[in-house]
Amino acid sequence: MSGLLLEPAELRARGFDALVKNLGWVNAVRFIQQFERSSRDYTTERDAILPSWDASEMMQRMNASEMR
Repeated sequence: MSGLLLEPAELRARGFDALVKNLGWVNAVRFIQQFERSSRDYTTERDAILPSWDASEMMQRMNASEMR
């Protein structure tokens, strides 16, 4: 990597990519939330986006998609 300073948007993108690579998506978000308090509720948003499958149904769907 060169010694040049990155533009703020590029710095944020690369920094977050590094966090996700090393911590995983959820822990990267949790890490950022320690510094940036938001009025948004990650847990509520996650529950609204993700399906309400239990572990058994998730495994069945994964196995079914591998069979295709």
